[in-house]
Amino acid sequence: MGETHNHQAPPSAPAPPPGPPPPNLGLSRGPTFPPAEQLLQLHYCIHSNPSWPELLLLGFQHYIVMLGTTVLIATTLVPAMGGNHGDKARVIQSLLFMSGVNTLLQTWFGSRLPAVMGGSLAFILPVMSIINDYTDRTFPSEHERFIYTMRTIQGSLIVSSFINIFLGYSKAWGNLTRLFSPIVIVPVVCVVGLGLFTRGFPLLANCVQVGLPMLILLVITQQYLKRLHPTTHHVLERFALLLCIAVIWAFAAILTVAGAYNNAKEQTQLSCRTDRAYLLSSAPWIKVPYPFQWGTPIFRASHVFGMMGAALVSSAESTGTFFAAARLSGATPPPAHVLSRSIGLQGIGMLIEGIFGSVVGTTASVENVGLLGLTHIGSRRVVQISCGFMIFFSIFGKFGAFFASIPLPIFAAINCVLFGIVAAIGISFIQFANSNSMRNIYILGLSLFLGISIPQYFVMNTAPDGHGPVRTNGGWFNDILNTIFSSPPTVAIIVGTVLDSTLDAKHTAVDRGVPWWVPFQNKKGDVRNDEFYRYPLRLTEFIPSRFL
Repeated sequence: MGETHNHQAPPSAPAPPPGPPPPNLGLSRGPTFPPAEQLLQLHYCIHSNPSWPELLLLGFQHYIVMLGTTVLIATTLVPAMGGNHGDKARVIQSLLFMSGVNTLLQTWFGSRLPAVMGGSLAFILPVMSIINDYTDRTFPSEHERFIYTMRTIQGSLIVSSFINIFLGYSKAWGNLTRLFSPIVIVPVVCVVGLGLFTRGFPLLANCVQVGLPMLILLVITQQYLKRLHPTTHHVLERFALLLCIAVIWAFAAILTVAGAYNNAKEQTQLSCRTDRAYLLSSAPWIKVPYPFQWGTPIFRASHVFGMMGAALVSSAESTGTFFAAARLSGATPPPAHVLSRSIGLQGIGMLIEGIFGSVVGTTASVENVGLLGLTHIGSRRVVQISCGFMIFFSIFGKFGAFFASIPLPIFAAINCVLFGIVAAIGISFIQFANSNSMRNIYILGLSLFLGISIPQYFVMNTAPDGHGPVRTNGGWFNDILNTIFSSPPTVAIIVGTVLDSTLDAKHTAVDRGVPWWVPFQNKKGDVRNDEFYRYPLRLTEFIPSRFL
């Protein structure tokens, strides 16, 4: 009916002239922020340093922060092993000494990032399995049971260390990280912080009278009071943590002396009182940790396999923490060859820990990386200064025991802030990928959820004696799987890497952020890689290229 009498279509109307492009509605609501590879709010980056007085105070602050996990590990394991208060004090000294040594090795020859190497909670499950095997065995005394258990842990650490050494120096771990993209890094770094939620408010709630005031005071002092005056801004932003610890610790001591907890439950008294650590009275004045201090190591295959699972988990945890440390110190993401040598060196550190008789292996400390963001100072030298405090207070036991007697709920309140910073810094990696892609949203959501949900299932179904939900006839097999799937970063790496590498990965490379990611994974892909990660003192010139 729209045709002419010649049955031809009428001539089409001429196209309207091209008009101006449609307005960007996002701009009408406010500015947009382009991706930033390096944080601009840092006062000192990885290779710039504050003045020496500030260096010492900041280094001491890092030492105080890492004490919480060290004391928690010793408090959890030593009594179950049959050790007394003196044994607990010596275990803390050994953990501190090895943390100082391993942190120096990592900042010099490993990752080169300002990341403190502290005791890893991933080793608690295999250690509890060792403890459980010796519970029904008859010993002349509980102290003998403690010594025998420590010797078995030594042997297991020595053998399992070769897993990390092989993964690192064979470059297998670096090749695995080449499969990562920002879509994988986001959930891995996020769950490094979020996966430790049980060490936050649940631990704080063991003594609300001390923990909650510490949390509130830290937020108010560090974020609000610093805005009152330029001088207070400088001091409180960097040292509010030390100030708040001193105030709340004194408050806890006053409550203890006043008898506020005399009629409280035993657990409440252990968490709240400042005189229940018994470290000052039992710690030696001077003691230098030495090789095989507990005796000749004992090697048992069933225990070694369980510890190997923890070694794998510590590698995954450290990898996620290294990415957060690089972001919070102003460095580029660590290249594959740097991650390989850092994991290999972590294995060497675990070997040394087995020789010196540490109760667990080490991993990169999440709370200390969060402290980089809290203070806006990512200086490598600050962390190296903190190693001096770790080694000094591990040798002079009475002084170290004084600070180690800080109630654990105070550390839990600190962790609520520091773990949150690390989790949030993981989210910032999404700016380098397409956050509007439903494919990416699917992978992020599933990796985040399973990275927290699966480990929570394993933790909830693990008995006090260390037996997890995987219970086959092979005890060593149970320990490996229970340890691996109790680790949020490990589960996030498995789920995220598999999904991101198989779900239409080739055609969505741009959406995944691969063009941004690839240059950082190659040794010479970005000119800044060498600036941040080269060896000190021109050592690169004397090391064969195949080992770099």
